[in-house]
Amino acid sequence: MTRGQVKRRLAVSWWQYLALALLPLFVINLVFGQGEALMPVLAMPFFIAGTASMFVSLRFFNGYKHALIAAGKALDTPEEPAAWITLAARRRAAFLAASLPAWIGALAVFVGLEAVPLMLLALSTAVLFYLYRIPRQLG
Repeated sequence: MTRGQVKRRLAVSWWQYLALALLPLFVINLVFGQGEALMPVLAMPFFIAGTASMFVSLRFFNGYKHALIAAGKALDTPEEPAAWITLAARRRAAFLAASLPAWIGALAVFVGLEAVPLMLLALSTAVLFYLYRIPRQLG
């Protein structure tokens, strides 16, 4: 597989994981958002938990950054395919951590979290995902 094909595949997977992260929030809000809140007193703690969950991504970003640097150093060497595989694996794990704010927001719909904090959690997930784009300089 060529470097261009690998980069295209990684770009497509980025969009797929972003949809997987944000879709539950939007679907649950669409279906259950107008219903009666189960425990409205928990709305603020859910928002705080969703915001705090962004810091979980820090640990995974460090591993991704090191894999990205290793992939850059491995270009045009026999280790390049293994470096791309390692980079993709680290990025997949980081995507799960970056999805936490939106997923916590999806759960917060049931306790009555309003639209603005839900959009802030979705936006924070999108920003975290942006950190995991493959830079143009690589390859």
